[in-house]
Amino acid sequence: MTGTLVLAGTPIGDVSDAPPRLAEELAAADIVAAEDTRRLRRLTTSLGVTPRGRVVSYFEGNESARTPELVAELTGGARVLLVTDAGMPSVSDPGYRLVAAAVEEGVRITAVPGPSAVLTALALSGLPVDRFCFEGFPPRKSGERAARFRELAAEPRTMVFFESTHRIAECLAAMADALGADRPAAVCRELTKTYEEVRRGPLGELAEWAKEGVRGEITVVVHGAPPAEAAPADPAELARRVAEREAAGERRKEAIAAVAQAAGLPKREVFDAVVAAKHGGGGGA
Repeated sequence: MTGTLVLAGTPIGDVSDAPPRLAEELAAADIVAAEDTRRLRRLTTSLGVTPRGRVVSYFEGNESARTPELVAELTGGARVLLVTDAGMPSVSDPGYRLVAAAVEEGVRITAVPGPSAVLTALALSGLPVDRFCFEGFPPRKSGERAARFRELAAEPRTMVFFESTHRIAECLAAMADALGADRPAAVCRELTKTYEEVRRGPLGELAEWAKEGVRGEITVVVHGAPPAEAAPADPAELARRVAEREAAGERRKEAIAAVAQAAGLPKREVFDAVVAAKHGGGGGA
């Protein structure tokens, strides 16, 4: 008989949001794998529970080495509880590697649902929630970040991002450049904590606001792209749009795909417009 891997959500701010089952699992687990053992101690003290099992660290730096050890314990019959600093394991936190390895070994996996910064911010944003996607942390390097946002310019679903307090101003400015300064968004910080704040407005306005500094844990929610615009009557306009994206550093293939998606046209039609503009000396491509 194999053991059980339990993925447990932890409070994202207010400790009283912890589900009752979390305390039960902390007390019953044979092994508690925690992203930060010091934060785990603060949590267990607040919950008034003492883990009876062994407590080990499981974070980005030791995930590769620790995973085989935990899988061996699981296949030997242990009940392993995985917790991260806040929210659900695997969601921009350690956990995926252990879950994948446990699945490979046929280990039973269950979860203790808990608070989620993604869903909390989405609900508070006031933006459409019928369809959304989670994009995690944007790339740290400015060029890669700009390219990622250009890829998402035509994404119709509401988008949710995490970002650090040190990069939020640059992030919002890059979003405004790629997605449009008028695109509605919300910056949610310190969710469920004493200084919780949700700032709503167009990306350009939020980028200006963030220049003064934004502190705390931050989640950004951005409205999806509006319905595809009508195709330009002049092929030269299609070529011009492709040229603009190329000038910003995007490869021609990706630029053509993005323009075609935004215009609701086949990629071949945009490609032909680029070729025609090149041979005719117009369009800038």
